[in-house]
Amino acid sequence: MLRLREITIVESVEELTHFPEGKTLINTIYAYSYVVAQKDDFFADALRKCDFLMPDGAGIVKACRWLKTKSQPKERIAGWDLFSFEMNALERKSEELRVKSEKCLKVMFFGSSEKVLSLIRKRAAIDYPHLEVVTYSPPYKPEFSDEDNQAMIKAINDADPDLLWIGMTAPKQEKWTYKHWDELNIHCHCGTIGAVFDFYAGTVKRAPLAWQRNSLEWLYRLLMEPRRMWRRYIIGNTKFLYYIYKEWRS
Repeated sequence: MLRLREITIVESVEELTHFPEGKTLINTIYAYSYVVAQKDDFFADALRKCDFLMPDGAGIVKACRWLKTKSQPKERIAGWDLFSFEMNALERKSEELRVKSEKCLKVMFFGSSEKVLSLIRKRAAIDYPHLEVVTYSPPYKPEFSDEDNQAMIKAINDADPDLLWIGMTAPKQEKWTYKHWDELNIHCHCGTIGAVFDFYAGTVKRAPLAWQRNSLEWLYRLLMEPRRMWRRYIIGNTKFLYYIYKEWRS
């Protein structure tokens, strides 16, 4: 079980500038992941024990205020916000290194399908011309075998990226990264941002800014993909309110 009162959540976008260099695990929390973590103890640990947890949902921000938690996020910080900040920062740093005739820095996109990764490589080559982009598409299956896991770990370690993105949908991506964190010989920031892969590739359209600013991005996704999203947002949001009320009563 996960309680908002027992975890530390990033409170503002400005905190991103103070993240330490080196091996750092960054996850996001939103209504659906909070609900799943009530019944999945391993997932709860993955969220609880990461280095930084981003409030990717207006519901989480409001719940923290209502529960008067130790962390008081001032705003929603979406996975896209984290992605944009980290990518722009790495691009600037790599551009400075290239001026000195040094090699460019490397970002790795780990997850999703080869189709999505191909679109990401094409767009990133334009948006971030000073970055080397490497990708890896894991096997598409509910559970990975030991051989799969070792191949995936080796791919990341061999790439030795300066920034690592994991995109295998929640809670799979958070649990896999948490389970194998000590086996990843990386020295960079790692963020689990599954949906951002599709947003950036253009295979899934993100909600217009007006919807985002009014905390209605979840409704937009529900309207765009009702068959896939109705359980997450209709049943999931109802459970979220129930668990928040239960935590308040306790």
